[in-house]
Amino acid sequence: MVVSFHELAERELNDGAQYYHLQQAGLGAAFIAEVRRCTDAICALPEAGPIVRGDVRRRLCHRFPYSVLYALRPDTVRVLAVMSW
Repeated sequence: MVVSFHELAERELNDGAQYYHLQQAGLGAAFIAEVRRCTDAICALPEAGPIVRGDVRRRLCHRFPYSVLYALRPDTVRVLAVMSW
């Protein structure tokens, strides 16, 4: 499966990475790596995330208090939001 990010989700990802980088050097890169691990897990088992509304599903990140909200499209995981919880 291919992962594509909505424009606002990509901005949320970058904002989160910048915030964590300012807290501690290297933490922003770790945040991006965690979101990537999360999207890889979504691709492996796309229907494992619980439905939160309509066709939108959620996957929690482990190391950071963030969720990835996504929708399934043919051959694509569309990331709609990378949001703190």
